[in-house]
Amino acid sequence: MKKRGMVNFYESRRFIKVILMLLALIISIITLYLSQRLVVKIAGEEKKKMEMWAEAESILTDPNSDGDLGFQLRVVQSNTTIPAILVDDKGGILEFVNIDTSGRKRVEQYLIAKLEEFKIENEAIVVPVDKNVDFKVYYGSSTVLTQLQYYPYVVLGIVALFMFVSYVAFSYSTRSEQDKVWVGLAKETAHQLGTPISSLMGWVQVMELGDLPEGAPMEMRKDIDRLNIITERFSKIGSDPVLETLNLNEVMFEAIEYMKNRSGKGVVFESEFWKSDVLCRINRNLFHWVIENLIKNSIDAMEGEGVLKCSVKLIKNKAVVDITDNGKGVSRDQMKSIFKPGFTTKKRGWGLGLSLAKRIITDYHRGNIYVKSSVPFEHTTMRIVISAV
Repeated sequence: MKKRGMVNFYESRRFIKVILMLLALIISIITLYLSQRLVVKIAGEEKKKMEMWAEAESILTDPNSDGDLGFQLRVVQSNTTIPAILVDDKGGILEFVNIDTSGRKRVEQYLIAKLEEFKIENEAIVVPVDKNVDFKVYYGSSTVLTQLQYYPYVVLGIVALFMFVSYVAFSYSTRSEQDKVWVGLAKETAHQLGTPISSLMGWVQVMELGDLPEGAPMEMRKDIDRLNIITERFSKIGSDPVLETLNLNEVMFEAIEYMKNRSGKGVVFESEFWKSDVLCRINRNLFHWVIENLIKNSIDAMEGEGVLKCSVKLIKNKAVVDITDNGKGVSRDQMKSIFKPGFTTKKRGWGLGLSLAKRIITDYHRGNIYVKSSVPFEHTTMRIVISAV
């Protein structure tokens, strides 16, 4: 049989992981593209600056230059970031700027090594001195450009770290979610089996005393039937249940009557069914389980005393079930969290009942279940909506 429910839940988790990875890849590509464009643009700007610097140097070094050379001098002095070396026509170093030689014993060898780096990095800029002599300027990347060239790799490292942390956190969250589900499922199984088993143990004690009431066999049969129902319910988790076309009025009546006979005298049940049959595709046992969970929660919220209203309506080809109590209510912050595995406000709860109820309604019956409204100690309405036939 094809599995759904929990399988779909964890498939959606894997889908989110894929989306995160694609998002990180897109961010990386965009970062690399924009950074590369910016590097090319700045490199072009630096080349223009060096050409202007070389031209100013040419004018300043020309002995035939006359007039005010203040502008050219300012151009030369304005270069405070781009490292450059001026060489003569024979390759000898005449001048260098923005190269830190402090603390170095072999400055000349260091400058020669820098010159070789600059020759590889950028094309030389010619500085004409006279008709027969040309000097050349070799330059490297400024500190800003150098840092910008490494920037994409820093960003990629951060993105990779983010993805790793996200993956670890996501995996831990998934394992924690699985643990909550399996622990909760085990406790829910024990809770479900507890009532009929306790009842049968009581009947066994009565039988040992030899004083068996007249209706005892029928009551024991009910407890055994209840065990079969519980077994069938849990066996359907993780597989496609068989849906039948049933009258929702009758299914609700059966579930309400079962819970009514097992609730305290302080709970007053009020039922309102639709005036005609409401036919829906339903799995009887699983739908009973949902209604029982909702009624149990309502009784707990009312602390065993109050009015519990159950209604069935037909609204625009949708079957609507409302279960309303006048208990302590659900806060606005809790309305979206109460269906998550592990969430509970009970001291002895395991937070699986409503989670299973939601999956039964949404995954198996293609419907919806939610808190319609809640006002503390006035009313809280849980609503189920499924398609009518």
